[in-house]
Amino acid sequence: MSQGFGREVPARHVHTEHREAAKYLVVIPAAEGPIAKLLLANREQTAELDANTEEATSMTNGLTALIGATGPEWDQALSGYSAAERAAAKVYTFKT
Repeated sequence: MSQGFGREVPARHVHTEHREAAKYLVVIPAAEGPIAKLLLANREQTAELDANTEEATSMTNGLTALIGATGPEWDQALSGYSAAERAAAKVYTFKT
């Protein structure tokens, strides 16, 4: 009798690559409340959440925001927002 006691032996674990860590947190004022967007270094969005949550607040502790995301590098990531909303956006950069 085998050591598996009649059960199938589990398959080997496959290690997958971890996704890249977020580089930016952009807080954009919106009519329904501020929105926080997590972006990679290439400004690809990885998550979006309510900026009034505890998670969003804790991510910004100790960081200083730059006001405005009006440059061309933000065009694709923030394409659905007006120029005024983008000008009022707070951009936090995480240390890597």
